[in-house]
Amino acid sequence: MPNVKVRTGEPIDKALRALKKKLDKEGIMKTAKAHRFYDKPSVKKRAKSKAALKYKLKKGR
Repeated sequence: MPNVKVRTGEPIDKALRALKKKLDKEGIMKTAKAHRFYDKPSVKKRAKSKAALKYKLKKGR
């Protein structure tokens, strides 16, 4: 669980921004979005192969 220390007098917006950065860095938001809906195994496999192909094409440039 990521922690963000808020100093006295620090705006809440700044603390929220820091929390969002930590969540993004640790991949928590990505995982939460992935678990939002159920994907059939065939759909997961297709998406994984599509991502691998995209990575391969990008790497080959």
